[in-house]
Parts: sequence; C-alpha cells; structure tokens
Amino acid sequence: MPAAATAPARVEEETGADATRRIAQWASAAEAPTLPLEVRHHGRRMIIDYLAAAAAGSGTELSRTLREHFRVTEPGQAATVIGGPRLTATAAAYVNGAAAHGLELDDGYTPGSVHPGACVVPAVLAAGESRGASIDDVAAAVVVGVEVTARIAEAGHPSVLRAGFHNTPVAGVFGATAGVGRLLRLSPDALSGALGLAGSAAGGLREYHADGSEVKRLHTGKAARDGVMSAQLAGAGIAGPHTILEGHDGYFAAFARGTWKPDVLLDGLGTTWRAMRTYVKPYPCCRHLHGAIDAARQLRAAVGDDLTRIEQIRIGTFDLAARLDRTSPSTVMQAQFSLPFAVSAALRHGTVDLGTFEPEGLADPVVRALAQRVSVHLDESAQAAYPRERAAEVEITLHGGQVLRTRVHHPLGEPENPLSDADIEQKFRTLALPVLGASRVDEALEQAWRGNDLQALTSALAE
Repeated sequence: MPAAATAPARVEEETGADATRRIAQWASAAEAPTLPLEVRHHGRRMIIDYLAAAAAGSGTELSRTLREHFRVTEPGQAATVIGGPRLTATAAAYVNGAAAHGLELDDGYTPGSVHPGACVVPAVLAAGESRGASIDDVAAAVVVGVEVTARIAEAGHPSVLRAGFHNTPVAGVFGATAGVGRLLRLSPDALSGALGLAGSAAGGLREYHADGSEVKRLHTGKAARDGVMSAQLAGAGIAGPHTILEGHDGYFAAFARGTWKPDVLLDGLGTTWRAMRTYVKPYPCCRHLHGAIDAARQLRAAVGDDLTRIEQIRIGTFDLAARLDRTSPSTVMQAQFSLPFAVSAALRHGTVDLGTFEPEGLADPVVRALAQRVSVHLDESAQAAYPRERAAEVEITLHGGQVLRTRVHHPLGEPENPLSDADIEQKFRTLALPVLGASRVDEALEQAWRGNDLQALTSALAE
C-alpha cells in the first residue's frame, strides 16, 4: 500500500532514504555494453517510435509556430529539429518533444500513466548530437531516462494525478535529466545534483482538459528542454538538492502529497526493467480510449456497414477513462479524449487514424450522430484491475434487441498485446513518409535499427 507521510519528520528518514543519490548512482554507471541486449534493442525501438510520433507531429500548426519562434530566438548548429532548422540543443529538444506529443501518438507506461519517450528521447538526441555521441550511447541513455521516468511516475501514481498534475512532464523532466546526464558522463554526485535542479523545473497542470488547450503538447517539450539544461548546468558545477525526490519538501511530498511507493522507485534498479514495459500507440488519441477502440473494431464485422442498426452503445471501463464521456467534442483535443467519438469513429471507419481528427473527420455526421447513442459507465472489475490493465467492455444493442458485446483487457501495443518491430517500422514509414520522403525514411530506419552514426540519422530528419 502507498506509504503516507503523516508526521513533520523528513520523508527520507521514514522511507526511501537516499533515493535521489541511489538513482543517480545507478544511472551514472549504466554503460551501454553492460546493458542486456534486449534492453539496448528496446532503446532503439523507442527511438523509432518516438521519431514516428515526432515526424507526424512536426506538421501541426503548433510545431510550425515553435520552429519559427526558436529559429529567431535560439538559432544554432547544435541539434536538428525534425523537418526544421538546426537550433541550440535546448531549443531542439523543446520543439521535437512538443511535436512528439502533438498528435497523441507517443509511447507510454501504463502503471505510471506517463509518456516517457517524448520527454526523454528528444533531450538525449539533442544532447547526443551536440557532443557527437553514437547511437549505441544514445539508445542506452534513452533506456536509462525512460526507466527513471517510469519508476518516478509509477511510484507517485495516482496521487500525483489526483493532485492535478500531469504525470508526463513532472516525472519526465527527471528522466530526461538522467538520460542526458548519463550521456554527458556526469559523476554520481553531479547527476544527483542535476536531478535536484530538475525538481525545480518539474511542472504541468491538467487544467488543459477544461477547454482542450494545446498547452498539453508543450509539456513534453518543456520537460525535454529542462532535462538538457539541468544536466548541462550540473556539468558546469551547479547543483540542486540531493534529496529532491524523497525530501520533506521534495517531489513526492509536494506532487504526491507524501503518498508514494518507495519500493517501486528503488527495488530492482538495473535488474527489473520497467522501461521494457512501455507501450506503443496504434491510434492517435488518449491511451485510455484504446481498449474501447479495440473492442469496437472487433464488433464492427458483426454490426456491418449499416450503422443505423445500432440502437445504443454502452462502454464500461475504469474511472479515469469513464470520465472521458464527452459526446459532442468541438476541438481536436476534446475529440482525442472522447470515448463516444473515438468508438463511433472506429465503428464508422474500421479504425482510428490521423484522418479521424482532421476537420472533415471531426465533422463527420455519421460519427457525430452515433456518438449521441453512446453512454459510458464505471466498470468495477476494470477499476479494480487498473493500472495493471486498461480494460474496457463495449456492448452494442441493435434495433430488434440483439446484443453484441466484447471485452478487452490489454489494448493493442501493451506488453501483453505487443506491436512487433515490423509494426513499429510500418508506423514510422506511414507517419514519416509525407514529411521526409522515401529515401530519407529508409536511411533513418537503417541507422536507427542497425547503424551507429547519429549524424547520419539526424541528417535524414532535417528540413
């Protein structure tokens, strides 16, 4: 059970003693050749999946605005912006991180309700490019950063979320810092101080749900940028508190209100890899919607093309998903967080893709009408299983009384229902082809899977 801080004594004296230093010690020693082969391979998978999401996200209006802003305010030659100019490492990390989260296509870690890749990978790539690192070193640093992000997020979930914070940037800035710090070869003491700096940069409120604000897209960019900056400043001799995670006024005391799980944060570091259990998104919308989308796709053949046969649709799922019950979304963000809209689109088109959230897709009268027949309720068994599962049950009642029903325990892309390397490669090809062209897509994949020349990889991504 989560351990609550019930007394004014320092939290680290009660549980999780020296957590910040222990994580820094482990992260600083994680050399690429010493990591298990499957862990290093997973690092490359995460890079390719990140590049798929960022390439697609680079085409949004927000990404174009960010590129132009930083082209003027932080021009440089340190690092590549996907589909854009070279900038300072911090600016490139910001722009690419925001792009990766821009269309809800980036990876995640279910037990922490967090998107680690869009925070960690752009930070590590930018720092790696600026110092001439190899892809092997970058992949190892990515896994280290994702591991730190996943552990911090899971250790504080759901307390951090219930306090109104977005797990992704508040945990992701520590992972980005750890990954970049590993790449910069910071000592354990310096990396601990870098994490201390990251704690003062942690932030991100979930109020974006109120009106679908695009600020959510910036959260990952901010975490990536601040991770690069925290590691760089620590390398220059500036340090934050070495008790930033466990301290009386540290991360878990402030963001989780003192309710967190030290064993999740610390046990099995370097032997039990939470980074290996990240998921890959097949659909560009909130992960909480994916189980219901999978269920709707399974039922579609029985329903057929005549959707007027449907009298009502009932969706049962866990609490965080059941809250996403808006039937008439008016913005892209609202639609990407709407179970009625997403399930209706899956029944209408057989899947949910980027076109679902284009203006024509948002206005589709068939989808809009069908969404009005959807109701969402809390499913107690799904709630009991969360966050071990993101379960959803979809029940469709046809005119005449026939009932169709199916339940999904693990959405497509979870470790229990994984996408293969070939699936991830196809995701990258589909999303990056309009941005990069066929030859650069091929070069990027060759380097990301089998090469070790980071410059060759990033050159394939530039404008």
